[in-house]
Amino acid sequence: MTEYPRVVVNLEKIRDNVKFLTKKCYESQIDVVGVTKVFSGSLEMAKVLVEGGVKYLGDSRVKNLKKYKNLDVPKVMIRLPMRSQIKEVIKHVDISLNSEISTIALLNEEAGKQGKVHKIILMIELGDLREGVLPEDVECYMDQLNSMKNIKLEGIGVNLTCYGGIIPSFENLEKLEIISNLIEGKYNLKLNIISGGNSSSLDLLWNNNMPPKINNLRLGESLIFGRETAYGKDLEGCFHDSVKLEVEIIELKEKKSYPVGEIGVNAFGEKPVFIDRGKRKRAILAIGKQDVDHSNLETMDEKLIILGSSSDHLVVDVTDSKIKYKVGDIVGFKLNYGSLLQLTTSPYVKKTW
Repeated sequence: MTEYPRVVVNLEKIRDNVKFLTKKCYESQIDVVGVTKVFSGSLEMAKVLVEGGVKYLGDSRVKNLKKYKNLDVPKVMIRLPMRSQIKEVIKHVDISLNSEISTIALLNEEAGKQGKVHKIILMIELGDLREGVLPEDVECYMDQLNSMKNIKLEGIGVNLTCYGGIIPSFENLEKLEIISNLIEGKYNLKLNIISGGNSSSLDLLWNNNMPPKINNLRLGESLIFGRETAYGKDLEGCFHDSVKLEVEIIELKEKKSYPVGEIGVNAFGEKPVFIDRGKRKRAILAIGKQDVDHSNLETMDEKLIILGSSSDHLVVDVTDSKIKYKVGDIVGFKLNYGSLLQLTTSPYVKKTW
C-alpha cells in the first residue's frame, strides 16, 4: 500500500533542468555549485546533480556532505562553520564559506593537525546583511590570512536576496570584481572562484548583464523548479513541475465555516481569523505544521481553498470543486522551495523518486 503523505520527485525532469542550466552557465564561463540542502542530503539527488554537470556539491550541513564522499566533485559548505564542528569541516569539506577571522584561524590550526590545506571562500557583505566581511575590512583580513599556512583563499563570494531581499545587479556584483582585483593585485595571488550568488543572479545571466569576472553561482531552487529567484520568473527551457505533494483525506464533512464559541489562541499561540461563508464541505488532510507551513502550499485543484492547519491536520474547503472527494482520496499540491525544504526534512513525509 502506498504511504502518505509523500513528496513525489521526477528525477528525469530535474536532471534535464540541471543539464540545461549548467550548459547555460558554462557558455558564460560560470561553474555551478549544485546545492543539495532542499533534499536533506539525498545521495540520489546529489548523483543527479553531478550527472547533470555541476562542478561542485554544496550544502549547509556537514552531515549531508559526508554522504557524498564517494562522488568525485569538491564538497562546499555553504553555511559558515560553527566552532563546535571545526574537526568535521576539515575532515569532510573541501571548501567552506567564511567571514570570521577567528573561525578561519581555528580551521587553519585543525587543518595543520590533519595534515591538510583547507580552501575557503571569503564572503563579502554587499548589502543583503546576512554573512560577509565589510569591504573596508578586506585588507585587514587578507593581512591575517597570509600568515595561515594551512588555509588557501580559493576565492570570494557574496550572498544576495536570501535575507534582505537585495536584488543582484551589475553594480553590486561589479563591487565583487573590484575587490577581487584588489586582492589579486596587492597580494600577488590568483582567485579561482568569484561566486556571484545564487539562483537570484540568473536574471543577470539571461539578460547578458553579468560582470565578466563572475565565474561561479550556487544554484538550488532553479535546478529543481526551473525558476530564477530575483523576480520569481520561470526560466524558458526548464521544467517547473518536477516535485509535488500528495496527502490523504481523513475526514470529509459539511460544517459551519465560523467556529462556535469564544475565540482564543490556537495551539501555536495565535489568534486565528475566520471568514463566515456559511456551511461548507471541509476536508481534513493528514499533514500539519509539524511537516510544512500551509502558506507555502498551492492546491493542484484550483477550486480548493486552504483554510488553515494545526500541528497534524490541514483543513481544506472542497465545496466548489468539480471532483467528488471522499475519505481516503489523495489531494495534490504544488510546492515552492520553502515547502519542499520543510517536507523533505520531516521524517513523517515519504520521499518517492
